Amino acid sequence: MKSTIKKRAVIVGLFLFFGMLIFVAGIFTIGNLHNSFVKKFEITTIFEEVSGLQPGNNIWFSGVKIGTVSKLNFSGRSQVKVAMKIDKAAQPYIRKDAKAKISSDGLIGNKIIVIYGGSETAYSVQDGDTLGIEKTLSTDDMLNTLQENNKNLVEITSDFKLISKKILNGEGTLGKLLTDESLYDNISNTVATLKNASANAEKLTASLSVYGAKMNQEGSLTNDLVTDTTLFNSIKATVAELKQIASVAAGITASLKTATSDINNTNSPIGVILHDQPTAADIKATIKNLESSTQKLNEDLEALQHNFLFKGYFKKKKQ
Repeated sequence: MKSTIKKRAVIVGLFLFFGMLIFVAGIFTIGNLHNSFVKKFEITTIFEEVSGLQPGNNIWFSGVKIGTVSKLNFSGRSQVKVAMKIDKAAQPYIRKDAKAKISSDGLIGNKIIVIYGGSETAYSVQDGDTLGIEKTLSTDDMLNTLQENNKNLVEITSDFKLISKKILNGEGTLGKLLTDESLYDNISNTVATLKNASANAEKLTASLSVYGAKMNQEGSLTNDLVTDTTLFNSIKATVAELKQIASVAAGITASLKTATSDINNTNSPIGVILHDQPTAADIKATIKNLESSTQKLNEDLEALQHNFLFKGYFKKKKQ
């Protein structure tokens, strides 16, 4: 009987002992009391407002929980100084120029502080250092922004409704385009014309390409003109000769012009003959008199040849 009681007492004692161990382990696990035995250091940061942050909220760095908020105190006129207990193991990775911001653990979770950034050239934080902050939007700020966006959306919707009504009524350029068939036909014709112009331009480009290829073909006249210096010099000399011929022709033309002006001038001999009718008549009469005198002179010479006084002379002359 006594042995049975002793066994029950031992079993109850062991049960209570293991129950106490489980209870203590649960408390340490749930309350993170195991971190009480981890070496820590303290840093601070100052926020304009903490948005419901409380002591005991977690501190995160690169997605790892490295500490908790130890206390909150007012600072200055309306700022809040937040003291943070950080694991000593994370100290070498947090730089003095790192920043802190308030965030949420999930969509509607507890508030947390997120430490981020920092340059590799900066030193690691030390106990008592103060980190800079990044101002984040609070819930009120987001609600105010959302309300303002809703107002803008209502105004945009009203404007769009008014524009749609005008378009349906055929007002404005777009409304006329949708309702006026003649305007649509004109635009279609214009587009067709532009397509034809584009096709013609494409053909012209192709023709120019072919022409350019022919110009670059060796042995062609255009290629010789561009590349053959001998042919170019020959053409240049020919052009110079043509210039000289043109200069001589210009001189001849000037002389003909002078002669023509002399002919048209009534004071010159030729002009008098051509334009002065009395003088021309006198010249004609003189020429006629010369012809008759020549005829009479010939008759007199013929008579002298038959005269016995000159007969011997003319015979000697013939011999």
